[in-house]
Amino acid sequence: MAQVIADRRDIDFNLYEMFELEALCNTDLFSEFNKKTFDLILNEARSFSVKELLPTYEDGDKIGVHFENGVVKVPESFHRGHKLYLENEWAAPSAAQEFGGQGLPYMLGGAIKEYMMGGNWPLYSYGSMGVGTGRMIEHYGTEEQKNLYLEKLYTGEWGGTMLLTEPEAGTDVGSLTTSAIKNDDGTYSLTGNKIFITNGEHDLTPNIIHPVLARIEGDPPGTKGISIFIVPKYLVNPDGSLGERNDIECTGTEEKHGIHGSATCSMSMGSKGRCVGFLLGEEKKGMKIMFNMMNGARLSTGVQSLAYSSTTYLYALNYARTRIQGRALKDMADHAAPSVPIIQHPDVRRNLIWMKSYVEGLRSLVYYTGRCMDQMNCAEGDAEKKKMDDLIGLLTPIIKGYGSERGYEVCVQAMQVYGGAGYTQDYPVEALTRDCKIASIYEGCTGIQAMDLVGRKLKVIFSHFFPEVESTLSKAAENEALTPLVNGVEKAFNRFKEITGLMGKMLAEGKYDACFLQATPYMEVMGDICMAWMHLWRAAIASEKLTNAKKKDLIFYDGQLKTAEFFILSMLPVTIGKIDAIGTASCAAIEMSESGFGGM
Repeated sequence: MAQVIADRRDIDFNLYEMFELEALCNTDLFSEFNKKTFDLILNEARSFSVKELLPTYEDGDKIGVHFENGVVKVPESFHRGHKLYLENEWAAPSAAQEFGGQGLPYMLGGAIKEYMMGGNWPLYSYGSMGVGTGRMIEHYGTEEQKNLYLEKLYTGEWGGTMLLTEPEAGTDVGSLTTSAIKNDDGTYSLTGNKIFITNGEHDLTPNIIHPVLARIEGDPPGTKGISIFIVPKYLVNPDGSLGERNDIECTGTEEKHGIHGSATCSMSMGSKGRCVGFLLGEEKKGMKIMFNMMNGARLSTGVQSLAYSSTTYLYALNYARTRIQGRALKDMADHAAPSVPIIQHPDVRRNLIWMKSYVEGLRSLVYYTGRCMDQMNCAEGDAEKKKMDDLIGLLTPIIKGYGSERGYEVCVQAMQVYGGAGYTQDYPVEALTRDCKIASIYEGCTGIQAMDLVGRKLKVIFSHFFPEVESTLSKAAENEALTPLVNGVEKAFNRFKEITGLMGKMLAEGKYDACFLQATPYMEVMGDICMAWMHLWRAAIASEKLTNAKKKDLIFYDGQLKTAEFFILSMLPVTIGKIDAIGTASCAAIEMSESGFGGM
């Protein structure tokens, strides 16, 4: 039977053969679980996504959301799917059980997300976004706030959002104008407008909890003067019941390129002078607190890109196996020869293995990061916790920035496999490609991720990333059959180390314009290195397992070796050219006058 959404065999390979999920059961944190439980949960996630979420995807794209008189209505089919999603407790699989989560490892949570997001991301997001809101409250809220909000957010009974962006401020969050005035009872009155708010209003939940960035009257300008507030759609009584309607309203929804089933809202606060907010954490610590949610959202956006790319790849693969067109090359001169499935044509195969290499490389990088999160939570020593936290922080912009760019390209190539049919709305890859584009834009566009990587994370590359890659190289070098792959990765990796030194030198010398001009190309190069690292790791395991593998596994492991060979020997040499380009340190783009860009 053809796989849809994600390749289960590859997920199992990542979870159990690469990253040893089962070993977590030996820790105190996950001692109540075992492999049988993990498999059962993943089977259920897969089944639910295929049977309940995937059938509603087309409604989300073609019907979309409708805004009228301050109310946002989602497609009717979303209501059943959302209800079942909550009943089956999919909202917060990795959150603490005491607050309504399942307490599962982040690695397994990533696999669950991949299926849910690939089935219908807009519908999934209505039930899951409150988890990020809940995590902020769990880390920074008072006991009263935790008791009021956490269980409802982690179970998905209430929705959650993230209110940062304003019409004039945009990415420059420090320029926001939303204001807060402290009241005598300790609450705050908020006034302002926010835009591009995902799920800011909808008819799936009775309440929505909005974390809002605002500046308390009199606090300094810039990000240092920003605080964060809990602003419920309906105020919550001490016993947890809903009180009166708060003065926060949706004033409109965006008509977008994709994700039509997701409500992207403009929000107004205080138009009647009665918007009540509750301070979260300390005053003027809003950006620090919000980053707790933003970093999680950025990783989730990377998983979203993986889910779209995996889903479109499998659609294209299945189409290529069934679409009969053209004679095999060896029979081109024989007009009586039968036509063959297009997967037999070399260029289609090149497209497919290109897509496969990015889908599987990104999946491994996402799951590796999930393992770092689990190791951090299980670590006994502060040094190990710090190392894992640093690696997670380092890989976040790669997964979000590089992952979203490559994920979109995979969707484009899926459309290419379909040919003209892929450009029509008769097949789902057209809609999925539109949906995927947002991933490289929201939660900090690609350039912002690259600036974060270069501006804040270079030290971690030297201290933790280099040793991790070198460890994989060392282990793979013990297998003579992998020598060409090891040599290919080593050559690119050594050049990457050199160019990382150059980027650090430019920063140290204060050549900020020149350095940040190369930030996105540098992130792209590091993403390529990460893909090569993951593929070499995968190949080392596959090569080892081939000796005693069953027939079905033989095909899978051979596929891993061939995919690694393709990426490392066919794609990675291009990366060396990208490194050479960065090494020229050309500043043409910043040296040219503004008028020189033309269009005058």
